Amino acid sequence: MEAILSNSFLMILIILLVNIVYVSFNTIRIILTLKGQRYMAAFISTIEVFVYVIGLGLVLNNLNQIQNILAYAIGFGIGVIVGMKIEEKLALGYITVNVITKELDLDLPKQLREKGYGVTNWVAGGLEGDRTAMQILTPRKYELQLYETINNLDSKAFIISYEPKTIHGGFWVKAVKKRRIKK
Repeated sequence: MEAILSNSFLMILIILLVNIVYVSFNTIRIILTLKGQRYMAAFISTIEVFVYVIGLGLVLNNLNQIQNILAYAIGFGIGVIVGMKIEEKLALGYITVNVITKELDLDLPKQLREKGYGVTNWVAGGLEGDRTAMQILTPRKYELQLYETINNLDSKAFIISYEPKTIHGGFWVKAVKKRRIKK
């Protein structure tokens, strides 16, 4: 262990890696907490604090080495990016996408349902006449694919999405969890 602490390049690398891991776990824990997955968040936080104490200890024991402090700060920044990338890959939860189109002839709701999306639609009034308004619930892992599908069907469709906090009852809850979206 003394050999590691005396080798400044190795020390910088360890501090950098420890902080990347720490902040990545921190990001994932925050996301799990926001999604209401308290037990998984608690488990992740245990690992997070363990890694944090190790990294901070290494830096605090060597405060006279500016490169260690820089490694800690750079590792923190990289950890934020890595944590966000991991979260993107996990794509936890669902999104609700509201779509408004003036192309009534396209029957977008039917085309989206054929691809496996759950769609609720209604006729809405816009400034220039009738529109088809749709609400689509889909797992986040299909979010970009849904946008691409809508754009291919109607490039001028108005799209807005948000992450629902609570989903209860109806067709969506049972069917969306089982459904496989077609490309």
